[in-house]
Amino acid sequence: MKKIVLEWPLGFLISSLAYTILFYVNDWLTTHLTFGLGVNWIYLPAGLRLFLTLIFGLPGALGIAIASFFISYLGPFPRELTTCMGIGLISGFAPYLARVFVLRNIDISSDLSNLTLPKLVICTLIYAALSAGLHQWWFSVRSLDETGSFNHFLVMLIGDVLGTIVFVGLIKVGLDLLRPSKLT
Repeated sequence: MKKIVLEWPLGFLISSLAYTILFYVNDWLTTHLTFGLGVNWIYLPAGLRLFLTLIFGLPGALGIAIASFFISYLGPFPRELTTCMGIGLISGFAPYLARVFVLRNIDISSDLSNLTLPKLVICTLIYAALSAGLHQWWFSVRSLDETGSFNHFLVMLIGDVLGTIVFVGLIKVGLDLLRPSKLT
C-alpha cells in the first residue's frame, strides 16, 4: 500500500518536471527545425513521453498532460483554455493509449522486462502515428493557423520518430558510459 501511495505522486512529479525540462531544451536546440506551430522535424520529448508512460503508466500520462497544458498556455499557442487543455490531454494520453494498445496486443510485459528493439520500434510507430494524428486533428478543429494539414501530420510523425530514436540513442550511450569497463 505504501509503495502505491508514493508511486503516483513520484511518477507524476518526475514526468511533469522531466517533460518540461526536455521540452525547453529541445526548443532551444532545434529552433531552426520547426516546421510550424507545435511541429518539429526532431522532437526529443516524444521519446521521453513514450518512456515515461511505459514506465509510470497513468501518473506519467497525467504529469505530461499537465506540463504540456502549461507549456502550451504560456507558450506560442493562443491562450484559450480549451485549445491548451486538448493539447495537454493529447500530449499525455497519446503515448498512454499506445502503451495500452502495445501491452494488450504485443507480447510486452507490464514491467518491460521483455522489451526488444523490434517491439520498441512497433511501439514508437504506434505512438508517433497516434500523437501526430490526434494533434493535427485537434489543431484543425481549433483552426490553428496552417496546422492540421497532411504535411504537418507527416512532419510531426517524422519528428516524433526521429526524436524517439535520438532520445533512445542518448539513453543507450549514457548507460554505456556509466557501465564499468571490463579489463581483458
